[in-house]
Amino acid sequence: MLNRLIISNIVLIERLNLEFGHGLNIMTGETGAGKSILLDALTLALGGRGDTGLIRHGCDTASVTAQFDTIPDGVRETLAECGLESDDDILILRRTLGTDGKTRAWINDAPVSVKTLKSVGDALIEIHGQFENHALMDASTHRGTLDEFARGAIENFDAILTRTRDAYGAYHAAERRLRELHDILDRAASEREFLEHNVAELSALNPQRGEEEELAGRRADMMNAEKNAAILAEAVEAISPRGTSLDAQIFSVAHILERIKTDPNPYQAQIDALYDAGQAVADVAGHLSPIDTDTDSLDNVEERLFAIRAAARKHHVPADELPDKLEQMTTQLNAIDNSDAELKKLESEMSLRRREFDDAAAALTAARRDASNRLRDRILAELPDLKLAQADFDVDIRPIAPTSGGADDVVFMIKTNPGTPFAPLHKTASGGEISRLMLAMRVVLTGGESTHTLVFDEIDTGISGATASAVGQRLDRLAQNGQALVITHSAQVAGYADMHFKIEKHSDGDTTTTTVTRICDDTRLNEIARIISGDHITPESIATAKTLMKK
Repeated sequence: MLNRLIISNIVLIERLNLEFGHGLNIMTGETGAGKSILLDALTLALGGRGDTGLIRHGCDTASVTAQFDTIPDGVRETLAECGLESDDDILILRRTLGTDGKTRAWINDAPVSVKTLKSVGDALIEIHGQFENHALMDASTHRGTLDEFARGAIENFDAILTRTRDAYGAYHAAERRLRELHDILDRAASEREFLEHNVAELSALNPQRGEEEELAGRRADMMNAEKNAAILAEAVEAISPRGTSLDAQIFSVAHILERIKTDPNPYQAQIDALYDAGQAVADVAGHLSPIDTDTDSLDNVEERLFAIRAAARKHHVPADELPDKLEQMTTQLNAIDNSDAELKKLESEMSLRRREFDDAAAALTAARRDASNRLRDRILAELPDLKLAQADFDVDIRPIAPTSGGADDVVFMIKTNPGTPFAPLHKTASGGEISRLMLAMRVVLTGGESTHTLVFDEIDTGISGATASAVGQRLDRLAQNGQALVITHSAQVAGYADMHFKIEKHSDGDTTTTTVTRICDDTRLNEIARIISGDHITPESIATAKTLMKK
């Protein structure tokens, strides 16, 4: 519900801070006082077109803020998609407009695009004016509107709708699988030879997961062993220079020293040390035998490793995914080879799913036709009191291609005079006529309840007396479980107000401003009397006004 509207520097409005309430909010005033300015300002806050002509003369910017105290579930979903979650039920839409034509928008003080602001605004407020109309005037909403009515009028309608949606999902999935198979078969002629060659090649290679890593490790170990063998050979060569082993040379020195003829030998300690050193060198030399490297094994490992890596490059996948690639290509080849059987299977499944959808959609169409007849009867019952007795309403339901919502195109039709053909709603009614028709439809469709704030601009144009009273009654019914804002010239309509606002224009000779004031009691009585008799309020108009004030 819209509970506050703050307007700054819009045309004749310098500053307004209006608080609206639940139920029927009526706005009245003399012609030219600025009633349309309020509607223009509200439309701007809801994401409507920003016209620099709205900016008050002498000001650089204008702004409008609309505050709501309830957030419908659909709006919460839109906010969540934009990352604008709200922890409470307060929702604030704000819009500014500059003389340079630049406009900015915010939702709960977070900057948003005007497109986002409009999508949220359209879900919160539905405006019915003489020259513009939202929601019901958009034919794309008619099927959903009829379905909402059918939920309350047709038993198990939701179950019928769900069955259709599920059947369409199954049919659509089968159709997609069949289309994918056809795509494969279309490419089969050129791909068969390619697939056969690659499947044979990869099957012969038979790559295994983790094999590349294992082979790379074995290859590294073998190559290191080969290098180590060369180092050992070099060490053996160094320990046996010129073909004579180093230990033999040391032993030879010891033997020479033993020939000294002194007893005891003065070099016995050195001789013993030489024998120990020679033995140590001999032990080391005995352990320096070169390691034999199996060159054939290394060649085999390298050959397989390089073959696996080449296959991975060819198929543009990691080596570990080669088994998956082989399985994929084998499946594709099998699909080609078994195409006839697979085609028949999928075609049979799709035919079955289509029959199931057709059955469900037919039941849904029948339910919609039943609901449309009831809707027509109830709307026609509303029209005579609204001075639309010559009008007729119908629902045109025509077949369309399958969708998740069935196979029906729904368009609301109207004819305003007997003998003329039915035509789509927006092409026939006009002015106050269309607003009254929308009022009748809204009363029937919502059952007196609406998640929107409904705005009606001069819905009483061209009517008076009992017809105006009937309009007021229906506005009152429509607003009691929600909220309606009504700009009116009718005393009968104004008499039903839960909250009454008077719009006035003031001028001091230099500037002109529009003000809006909530009026009650005698002030409200005088305003209704003014609507009846003009500026000269008479006792008779006061008396009549008292009879019209219902609240």
